[in-house]
Amino acid sequence: MKWFRYVLMMFVCLPLVSQAALVDKTNPYTMMDQVSQKTFSRLKSEQGLIQQNPERLRTVVQQELLPYINTRYAAYKVLGPQLKKTTAQQRNDFVAAFTDYLVASYAQVLTQYTDQDIEIESPKSIPADRSVVSVRVDIVDSKRPPIRLDFKLRKNKKTGEWQGFDMVAEGVSMISTKQSEWSGQLRNQGIDAVTQDLKRLAAKPIRREPENND
Repeated sequence: MKWFRYVLMMFVCLPLVSQAALVDKTNPYTMMDQVSQKTFSRLKSEQGLIQQNPERLRTVVQQELLPYINTRYAAYKVLGPQLKKTTAQQRNDFVAAFTDYLVASYAQVLTQYTDQDIEIESPKSIPADRSVVSVRVDIVDSKRPPIRLDFKLRKNKKTGEWQGFDMVAEGVSMISTKQSEWSGQLRNQGIDAVTQDLKRLAAKPIRREPENND
């Protein structure tokens, strides 16, 4: 699914990367607006270094992206009904491997970053009892038609801070896609086999790729 790979690149490079201390995480709209501006600035300023050494993106993602992603919640959503069949150790191992896989995946698609612009949905009132919010982002790229994305964020009830965990593009959820992709292996081979596959995928080197215009 080439379009989904492109959209995944948008998910990584636009809304959820920055210095945690400078971003207001108590409002999902404010957070995405602040972070998107800082993201563009950093990616543009470091393009020379990144082109020389794409592996640098792995560190950037680890330091700047992960504070804004609830990787454990996302991993559990991917496991779906199989979660109940796992031990605590298996779950921890899967979350660790899933996190490394996300870091590698995001770093790889970030090699395709060029100079996209975005339009973020205007802030809306959020009911006090709501714990999940979708924020619309329109991606404007001179080489492609505009793309609408809906980013799903979840509120931590203890801290009051929001974190991303999913993205919906063209009606397709990233979490649902991965759940579907791995469900058969989880049923037939178990969580340990999927964990090992994720480790293998995460270990692949980050390489620059030609721009995909499809």
